[in-house]
Amino acid sequence: MEPGNQPIPNRLKMHRKMMGYKQKEVAALLGLYNTSPLSEWENGINMPSSRYLIKLKILYRANINELYPEYFHAVREELYSKEFEVFNRE
Repeated sequence: MEPGNQPIPNRLKMHRKMMGYKQKEVAALLGLYNTSPLSEWENGINMPSSRYLIKLKILYRANINELYPEYFHAVREELYSKEFEVFNRE
């Protein structure tokens, strides 16, 4: 599962609402000029850069695997599979 191929499932909107924030407020807190990037992230069109992902983690008081659980698990499985290949070759 790579960004760009299909919508990237996430729980950003849920966590934003749980914190009681509006998109404009989050955009201002993140230093964004408008809400477009945030809307694209919430709708799975794009993924935030690592810097913004860390900011969202802090702002929403959530772990990255809580913000992007499906993507996190897919990447973890891919890495575990590669790890198995690398360390089990004879």
